[in-house]
Amino acid sequence: MIKIDIVNRVADKTGVPKQKAEQVVDALFDAMKSALAEGKRIELRGFGVFVVKPRKRGIGRNPRTGEEVPIPAGKTIRFKPGKDLQAKAINQ
Repeated sequence: MIKIDIVNRVADKTGVPKQKAEQVVDALFDAMKSALAEGKRIELRGFGVFVVKPRKRGIGRNPRTGEEVPIPAGKTIRFKPGKDLQAKAINQ
């Protein structure tokens, strides 16, 4: 599923024009990006939780040459699905 599919579903379910639905979807994604950039946690009840977690530094390997490559420490975004989402995924 891509963004335009989400826009189309929002427009169909709410009856608003696709242009307005696209503005709403864009605003939602922008708000989520801003919150994650600030290191905040996003909890959507019944769907899941997005959190920013630190990532340890480590050693990787170049698959072509086999040469070891240092991987710097950083931050990454993790998603933990909610109970309702997990149950739906398992039952389908």
